[in-house]
Amino acid sequence: MTSLWDTVGDAMQLLFAADPELWGIIGISFKVSMSALLLALPIGLLIAFGLAYGNFIGRRFLITSFNTLLSFPAVVVGLTFYILLSRQGPLGEWRLLFTQPAMIIGQMALAIPILVAMGHSALQAIDRRAWETARTLGASLPRATMTIMREARFGLLAALLAAFGRIISEVGASMMLGGNILHYTRNIPTAIALETSKGEFAQGVALGLVLLLMAFTLNGMLQLVQGKGRLAA
Repeated sequence: MTSLWDTVGDAMQLLFAADPELWGIIGISFKVSMSALLLALPIGLLIAFGLAYGNFIGRRFLITSFNTLLSFPAVVVGLTFYILLSRQGPLGEWRLLFTQPAMIIGQMALAIPILVAMGHSALQAIDRRAWETARTLGASLPRATMTIMREARFGLLAALLAAFGRIISEVGASMMLGGNILHYTRNIPTAIALETSKGEFAQGVALGLVLLLMAFTLNGMLQLVQGKGRLAA
């Protein structure tokens, strides 16, 4: 028990002492995940909107496919893009393997299904007459789209927070596509895995505390958003 508390104490010391290596890892993790989320957001929302308000062949198949991808293991995503980006792969000429852009691509692939599935559910909950009324009154397609998304903003924000929580804590794709290179592609989850395997628990615990605090914050924001959504309804 004393050893456990000593480890926690060392972890807190690393955090509050502004250890440059530790905070560098945290910075890389947030930089990569935020970049992936910002790139995935417009793609996911546009697909979600098309599935919610479009009427085309294969729509139900696409909805089922994106819902299925919600449970797709991160390590399988990493393996898929590793094969594509390796030197022998079809995208090998891009030389992206073991870089931050490769990690961003992998995390985008994990975020988009969440944005699509949850975004589609949020948009479907909006009365379709709101869309028809906006179009009847002469609103342009982009303006009508923004009107619907504004109505569904609480559900869409919940999708955004869920996607961010998913990608910043995943380890499989980041490890395979980034290579866990210090000061470049080592993020919070891959650093925790490495430090734990070496028996160096203080840094792993410190990074784990960061993830725990972030998870608590995201869940708090999600509860707040859902509460405002119920009040608005």
